Amino acid sequence: MAISKPHLLLIPYPLQGHIIPAVHLSLKLAAAGFSITFVNTEAVHHRLLTNGAAHGDIFTGARADGFDIRYKLVSDGLPVSFDRSLYHDEFMEKLLHGLHRNVEALARRLPALTGLIADTFFVWPATLARSLGIPYVSFWTEPALVFSLYYHMDLLRENGHFGSDDNRKDTITYLPGVTAIEPVDLMSYLRDTDTSAVVHQIIYKAFDEAHRADFVLCNTVQELEPNTISAIQKKKPFYAVGPIFPTDVTSTTVVPTSLWTESDCSQWLNARPAGSVLYISFGSYAHVERKELEEIAHGVALSRVSFLWVLRPDVVSSEDSDPLPVGFREETAGRGMVVQWCCQTEVLGNSAVGGFLTHCGWNSVLESVWNGVPMICYPLLTDQFTNRKLVVGDWKVGEGFNGGRGVVRREEVGKKIEGLMKGKERERMREELKKVRGVLRAAVAAGGSSGRNFKRFVEDLKGWGRKV
Repeated sequence: MAISKPHLLLIPYPLQGHIIPAVHLSLKLAAAGFSITFVNTEAVHHRLLTNGAAHGDIFTGARADGFDIRYKLVSDGLPVSFDRSLYHDEFMEKLLHGLHRNVEALARRLPALTGLIADTFFVWPATLARSLGIPYVSFWTEPALVFSLYYHMDLLRENGHFGSDDNRKDTITYLPGVTAIEPVDLMSYLRDTDTSAVVHQIIYKAFDEAHRADFVLCNTVQELEPNTISAIQKKKPFYAVGPIFPTDVTSTTVVPTSLWTESDCSQWLNARPAGSVLYISFGSYAHVERKELEEIAHGVALSRVSFLWVLRPDVVSSEDSDPLPVGFREETAGRGMVVQWCCQTEVLGNSAVGGFLTHCGWNSVLESVWNGVPMICYPLLTDQFTNRKLVVGDWKVGEGFNGGRGVVRREEVGKKIEGLMKGKERERMREELKKVRGVLRAAVAAGGSSGRNFKRFVEDLKGWGRKV
């Protein structure tokens, strides 16, 4: 059957934090009149099947609701049983050198493709799109500030703030649209002195491709990063369309995306007073050293607050499935719940949750602000340090620790938690949260900036062929 609607191939980076917004984006695009072919890796799909999140095609329910979304799988070049968490660099090597061939083979079999939407971190989309004669839409799942920093790596290198054995430590003031940023707030990969690792190779090549993108879609809000976005828009069609949450016509359509088995925490939370529970999660990707996890756990115990802690099985290592200190569970029995995974949006939306100890992943930041939950930031990797700058320094809706990774102490953790849950800082942050939350919600309300930007993107993408 011929496809009459514009037909987009959409492929997320095969990591949890990238898959979720990509799924929601596919629903938004289908609702806007596109036919979508959504591509997961076989390994991601295997995880969805193994934990019971899916039983086959993850978009079966979406199609029943009227969304024109097909589902395809490609191999990333490794067996589905390969431990991509424990052997991270080998996994990244395959993404760097192997995946594109399988995606290209699929793309050439699909009928009447009119566009490619791919995660910005892929190293091949502009090249593939050019060979197919279709536009490349780069989908950026992090804030515009992080995109701009990567996009201007050449300036950082020229000025000695990146790529040397002794990077400059003074304030960075020369980047377009970024008034000032401290080197400590750069992404971890831009603070490394050894820039030869596979992740750096990926970043270099991915942003070579991003410079050649026809459009960039960003999961942020225009009013939250106006100067940075305006500066990027002078160089590239860049659309702030976030937060990409299920809203309006997509809100009742459920697509399984969780790579871990989720625990239902609602009954436990519903039995707690409003604002009394600290939610703790270090996300789906980065790892924590056992020593720092133990200090954080002791601090949680010292605080005496109720908590819900998501502790995924590989947060320290796939070979260390229970890294909590001996006696921690017994000491906190009755006021704490530890699970390996949960539906974070449901938890943050529960009235019992009054604070979030977070790694500062961008999805977590947006979800926390959306639900009016103040944060304690403990970034672990990549963009999380830059996200902390936005949360703590710019928006003032969270706090950080005095020390960085590996130097946090239990006494400070305990005091920060007490301040977040019971102190004056809690009230100050809640007042700031009202403002930022209002901006976030207004952006996706009728007539809001993200809705307008998305509509303009749809019009521009549909008109691409007439302009080239």
